Amino acid sequence: MESRGPLVTSHLLPLLLLLLLPHNHHRWALGQIPSTQSQPTPAIHLSNGPGPEPVTIITFEIARIRKTSSSFELRTWDPEGVILYGNRNSDNDWFMLGLRNGRAEIQMHNYRAQVTVSAGPQLNDGKWHQIVLKSHEDTLLLKVDGEEVLCLRQVFGPMTNKSETILNIALGGLLFPTSSLRLPLAPALDGCLRRGSWLDPQAQMSVSTHASLRSCAVESRPGIFFPPGTHAEFSLYDIPQPSTKPWSFSLDLELRLAAGTGNLLTLGTLSNSSWLSLYLQDQKVVLSSGSEANLDLPLVLGLPLHLKLDESSVVLSQGQEKTLALPPSGPGSFLNLWVHPQGRLFLGALPGEVSSASFCLDSLWVQGQQLDMDQALGRSQDLWTHSCPVNSSNNTGTAH
Repeated sequence: MESRGPLVTSHLLPLLLLLLLPHNHHRWALGQIPSTQSQPTPAIHLSNGPGPEPVTIITFEIARIRKTSSSFELRTWDPEGVILYGNRNSDNDWFMLGLRNGRAEIQMHNYRAQVTVSAGPQLNDGKWHQIVLKSHEDTLLLKVDGEEVLCLRQVFGPMTNKSETILNIALGGLLFPTSSLRLPLAPALDGCLRRGSWLDPQAQMSVSTHASLRSCAVESRPGIFFPPGTHAEFSLYDIPQPSTKPWSFSLDLELRLAAGTGNLLTLGTLSNSSWLSLYLQDQKVVLSSGSEANLDLPLVLGLPLHLKLDESSVVLSQGQEKTLALPPSGPGSFLNLWVHPQGRLFLGALPGEVSSASFCLDSLWVQGQQLDMDQALGRSQDLWTHSCPVNSSNNTGTAH
């Protein structure tokens, strides 16, 4: 039963409950004052780049909050990341809802309970799923698509610090370092959220939204999408290492979509990126190795490209087609690159490059292991780490 007085003077609920608004109430778009007519709420993209920064922060006055449950819909192919985080201006009293291995995970920390628990079905299947959190007395219920999947009891009690008057809700990120979570995870979530309801609008004090917040207007499929001008950078120390006897390195990538002209993949250093490159041009992949003449291979979408390096040669093949080049400075040069402290694997545009190339990678394998964009040393904010547009007509960097 809802309280008819301010929460701070009635049965006091924890931060977890203050985050939430009943799903059967009217839904309001983030940052908007509700109107008397139903308004469609556009889906928002939850990732703001590789770091923990949220896409939206909503601030509420605790004393004016009357309702204590919430619902929203989520769509993602990403198995890990933060959906929402909340605190009362304290790193000792916080709540996080996210995904790990595709399943919902709740982490909370307050004076009465320190909890990390996951439950429910896989949610990273690219479909819209309704998530509902409800509370009753000291019990929290988590529902996914109408099915109860988690019940937590005795995880909160009366608030002891009545001087805390402000509640913050962060969508798609954290308000403290990732290392402060009970069980750290990669915070960036390549996912879309819509029809979210966040607390009593009358208690809302402010909304701060990232200037480059993207929409989620297109249908997507699994993959990695590089809009024009975007990039990812890996240290060679952080990717699966070459075989040593004899020395060899292999990489496989499958392109689903490709358009424009620009770098696809580069091996080099921060000061010299010309050791080896794969360049997209006129539906061809151009191989360049140091001072050697450029060689090209006609691109067949959907057929994996295989790049193999050894001490004396570079081989690029796709199906039965194959092109061969020499390493940039004779035998042993790639060994020198791998021990260089600035050795890098670049994907997409190089720093300072003007590139029109956009492409979708169905998969990227290095030495037989799949490369995770969440582990990149650095990457563009607009990179789609776990999804691609369904067709080339949706190739935009702003409508995700």
